[in-house]
Amino acid sequence: MEMSGSAKYHKGKIGIVVSKFNYPITRELAMGAAATLSEHGVPAENVDIIWVPGAFEIPLVLKKMAASGKYAGLVGVGAVIRGETAHFEYVAGEAARGIARISLEEKIPIAFGVLTTENVEQAWARAGIKGGNKGSEAALVVLEMLDLFNQMEK
Repeated sequence: MEMSGSAKYHKGKIGIVVSKFNYPITRELAMGAAATLSEHGVPAENVDIIWVPGAFEIPLVLKKMAASGKYAGLVGVGAVIRGETAHFEYVAGEAARGIARISLEEKIPIAFGVLTTENVEQAWARAGIKGGNKGSEAALVVLEMLDLFNQMEK
C-alpha cells in the first residue's frame, strides 16, 4: 500500500510505545517511526519513546498517555511472532483490540504498528530489511490522521 507523503505536522507531542520483546526488530520499528516523524517536521523534543516489556503491555501505556492530554497522537509498535502455542493469538489479539478501543475512547489517533508474523524472517522484512518499515508507516498514519482532524476543524 502506498502511503501519502502529504501529511504535515501541526502541533503537539507524539508518543511511541515500543515492546522490548523481540528487541532487535522492535528497535528498527521504533527508529523508523521516529525518523518519519522527524522527516515530517516533528521536533525531537516533541517525540516521547517509551519501552514496555511486551506487546500485551502496549495498550495500558497508550491509555495512560492518551488520558494525560499531553499527546496529539500515539504509535504502538511491537513484534508478535507465531510460535508453537496459542500464545500468539492472545497477545496479538489483545494488543489490537486494546489499541483500537483506546483510540476510540480517547478520541486521538493511535496507530497500530505491531507486527503479527508467522516467523522471524517475515518480521525482519516488515522492519525495513527488505522493504518498508511498518513503524515508519504507523507514524505516517498518525500524522495523516492529525492532518485530517485539523482539516475537519476548519
